[in-house]
Amino acid sequence: MAAPLELSCWGGGWGLPSVHSDSLVVLAYAKFSGAPLKVNVIDNTWRGSRGDVPILTTEDSTVSQPAKILNFLRKQKYNADYYLSAKQGADTLAYIALLEEKLLPAVLHTFWVESDNYFTVTKPWFASQIPFPLNLILPGRMSKGALNRILLTKGAPPLYHLQEVEAQIYRDAKECLNLLSKRLGTSQFFFGDTPSTLDAYVFGFLAPLYKVHFPKVQLQEHLKQLSNLCHFCDDILSSYFRLNLTGVSPAGQDTVDANLQKLTQLVNKESNLIEKMDDNLRQSPQLPPRKLPTLKLTPAEEESNSLQRPSP
Repeated sequence: MAAPLELSCWGGGWGLPSVHSDSLVVLAYAKFSGAPLKVNVIDNTWRGSRGDVPILTTEDSTVSQPAKILNFLRKQKYNADYYLSAKQGADTLAYIALLEEKLLPAVLHTFWVESDNYFTVTKPWFASQIPFPLNLILPGRMSKGALNRILLTKGAPPLYHLQEVEAQIYRDAKECLNLLSKRLGTSQFFFGDTPSTLDAYVFGFLAPLYKVHFPKVQLQEHLKQLSNLCHFCDDILSSYFRLNLTGVSPAGQDTVDANLQKLTQLVNKESNLIEKMDDNLRQSPQLPPRKLPTLKLTPAEEESNSLQRPSP
């Protein structure tokens, strides 16, 4: 029997199974490849390291970072790229590199550096998922990490000032979105009618940018003008991440289970109180309930009743 696959990742909001791009990449790939993941949503009871999220664990190994997790799943025979040609495989690597170079810095800036977005959306949401007192520290640390990553890749000469860096990363991101839109065209997925690794990456990068409600929407407005990319995200959400009958995505099921457990505990406490209040009655002498005698008809009486019973 294969070892169970468990994925620890950030949870969802705004109709997304996760608001975290790296987590969303892995979740989408698992859906595309049929990998049976047990999703453990990070909430305020989680105590692991958040710097390496998402994390895939089995009985004998732990893997972090989307590229490494996807490679691990392929080795387990969960391969969403099985039908791709060699050229399509090379194109996949090229487009993923393009996403990480041109689009990722702007996504990080939108979430973690743009002050209005950070203080009204990003920080409150992530802080709500982290236990006290780490929720006072980690969001700020994550914001600084995002800024350092942007400056490391985009802060070289001649872009010395942050304003110049910001202008450049948004120009690059819009150019990247235009290229993706042109490449997708009218197709359902980037390589035809079957989703692959590239679709998982594009979805993971675009869906949070498309769905999260930000006060500053510079890049979001440009994305929403590219209708085929928006339909691409909507189609994946409706086809692979449909809500269950309770209106909760699979990634949020652990939170539902935890709330159900708390409710059950509360009901049990109330039941114990009722039992204590009724304890005196239980200890008082009680007469056993009367048992009515069972009447048994003779064969002649049964035959007589059957003759008198009206026909249907």
